Amino acid sequence: MATAPSASTFAALLRAEGLAVVEVGDWESHNRNHKGPWGPVHGVMIHHTVTKGTDASVRICRDGYSGLPGPLCHGVIDKQGVVHLVGYGRANHAGLGDDDVLRAVIAERALPADNEATTDGNRHLYGFECINLGDGKDPWPEAQLLAIERVSAAICRHHGWTERSVIGHLEWQPGKVDPRGFTMDSMRSRIGKRLGSKNPAAPLPTPKRPVVDLSRLRGAARQDPPKRGTPVSYSGVRTVEAALVDEGLLSKRYDDGHFGSATVSAYAAWQRRLGYRGRDADGIPGKTSLTKLGKRHGFDVKD
Repeated sequence: MATAPSASTFAALLRAEGLAVVEVGDWESHNRNHKGPWGPVHGVMIHHTVTKGTDASVRICRDGYSGLPGPLCHGVIDKQGVVHLVGYGRANHAGLGDDDVLRAVIAERALPADNEATTDGNRHLYGFECINLGDGKDPWPEAQLLAIERVSAAICRHHGWTERSVIGHLEWQPGKVDPRGFTMDSMRSRIGKRLGSKNPAAPLPTPKRPVVDLSRLRGAARQDPPKRGTPVSYSGVRTVEAALVDEGLLSKRYDDGHFGSATVSAYAAWQRRLGYRGRDADGIPGKTSLTKLGKRHGFDVKD
């Protein structure tokens, strides 16, 4: 029987494994413990989000949605391999699963086929959501796979578990397919090698933040929009468009790298959200509004 460590210890052991960790809001006390106990803990479960974009994915996993309140996991692993901690305690991630699978996880033996949903997995399993569309086409960058490996190894190392204590959602609950795009057997092999390694983990490289040139962006926003499919004139436009998509202000169909009328309208909506009105909400980026967008979506602004 294993007891979960304190939240601060949990974050520390992930960092000790070489992971970049972001602590989101009140994650240490954000949980569903009022709905039932958390623990004893027996294993780690890996999921994919079926979402795109770091900020939007983290927000959904922290807050949940109608019919399924958050947190929906303990941590979100983004495409760059950064772990965003969104909750600690009971989380709505595993649901009901196969009691034979849980017994195999506890005994650290080969998993049986999951053919029933009778056992509360939210009580006994750590959960990590990994940002991926889950369509079999969305790539899994090596930095993200390495972070999954390190997260799992860190927890297993703390509890004295082997890689057999790490499972995918598809191995727990009938009908689930996540994570899709790599096999859990291949991931367990990686985790096993890491746990057997005597070398300390090297820190993951810190992802470089994009830099958006304000003057070039304003120039792109003021020009007559070219036809869709023509070469992108400035890559920073796509960075801003992706942020507007994540904010729910721009349709994905217009995330094409051109600051056309749809993007101007979306940026004007962002300016109004910040409290600007009239000419100050004309859809042409200003330094203050762009800097605030960058802080939320991981890019810097250059004058």
